[in-house]
Amino acid sequence: MSEAIARDIVRRIGAERLPPGTQLPPEAKMIEEYRVGRGSLREALRILEVHGLISIKPGPRGGPTVDRVHTRNFGRMASLYFQMDGVTFRELIEARLIMEPVMARRAAELRDPRLLAELDRFDGSTRSPEDYLQNATGFHQLVATMSGNRIMSLFGQSLADVLRDRFSDALFPKSRRREVLLAHKGIAAAITAGDADLAERLMRAHMEDYVAQVKRRHPGLLQEVVDWR
Repeated sequence: MSEAIARDIVRRIGAERLPPGTQLPPEAKMIEEYRVGRGSLREALRILEVHGLISIKPGPRGGPTVDRVHTRNFGRMASLYFQMDGVTFRELIEARLIMEPVMARRAAELRDPRLLAELDRFDGSTRSPEDYLQNATGFHQLVATMSGNRIMSLFGQSLADVLRDRFSDALFPKSRRREVLLAHKGIAAAITAGDADLAERLMRAHMEDYVAQVKRRHPGLLQEVVDWR
């Protein structure tokens, strides 16, 4: 019963295109609508909350609220399956090495005019470690979005989120960050020019460098099983 209620709530959110922050009906109204007990309804809401689709605020003005769909939540859920199946970080990184160049190629082929202008902000400049991390993360997120395939984008970004959560510090030392940002600038230029072959080749080289840095700075990580966090 609780799963059926959860599915119906998700269908409603999608059908009505409810934006993040939208408050769902109060508990009493939903109990009346679904004709179920309080326990079944709360279990349904808990299912959606665990998956990061809604948040529940306590108090008289609280209740269930629609959350933004975030790749981090998808990655966290996927990491549970990765751990149960014994998937290693080597396999996770290899998956990124395959997907990122494909998404860069797709971005260059599509050249979405609504998103091309956003590539201009990745000009190779940075001001602080925090700015560098935001710049590096934002670039890969934008390329994934520009691939035009929401499945590839969701998987690609969620894998990056799982890896990013595992690294407590920046993977690339300060002396090499400028080089990374310039690599992003080159990929962005290839995408803007619509050169799919070059965009794919540059992204593959960039990701191979990423793999080399993981091996150098976290040598034991590749053999470890991805853990659910």
